[in-house]
Amino acid sequence: MCWSAGADLLVGSAVSAVGVATVLHARTRSQLPLAALPLLLGVHQLVEAGVWSGWAWARTVWVVIALPLLPVYVPAAVWCATGRRSAAWFTVLGAAVAVPLAVALARHPVSAHPHGHTLDYAIGVPAAALLLAGYLAATVGSLLCSGDHRLRRLGAVLGAGALVCGLLWRLAFVSTWCALAAVASVLLYDWARHTRANSAPPQRR
Repeated sequence: MCWSAGADLLVGSAVSAVGVATVLHARTRSQLPLAALPLLLGVHQLVEAGVWSGWAWARTVWVVIALPLLPVYVPAAVWCATGRRSAAWFTVLGAAVAVPLAVALARHPVSAHPHGHTLDYAIGVPAAALLLAGYLAATVGSLLCSGDHRLRRLGAVLGAGALVCGLLWRLAFVSTWCALAAVASVLLYDWARHTRANSAPPQRR
């Protein structure tokens, strides 16, 4: 979520480019889902440019990615990349969060209205505070418990960044979620690059 359609297009294009590079650095198939996360985040930003223009399909696609998909995708991708049992439990938690979010999305039309330098999405999600806590636990928690110091760093950045971005969004001052997505994408690129370098066979001299 950016502060304007132009910012969404610019940041979305840049994050998508980082996503392509990250996918190309993935060493194994098990790393591909996590390596593809920046690409998903970039597409998410590009779609929101359509939300600013009032396109109904863009609102629906944006919310599907943001709400039911990401709380399952992130821990599942960490699980694939690391094989950690904790990530499997976080995936179950993410699925438990995603189900009521998907039901709410199916029952209620998605609306989005400019509010200050942000977009205010309305879906009618029940027990929003509880679901938000589960959402953050599934996504951030899976990274913090990944056993990989670069992914733990990503989890710490996302946790702190979510608090800051959420506060700024609540104040309708400016939406900075796209900046957080950009930082996360660069950190994931760094993870993929180092993972590939560390798993490469030694060169013969």
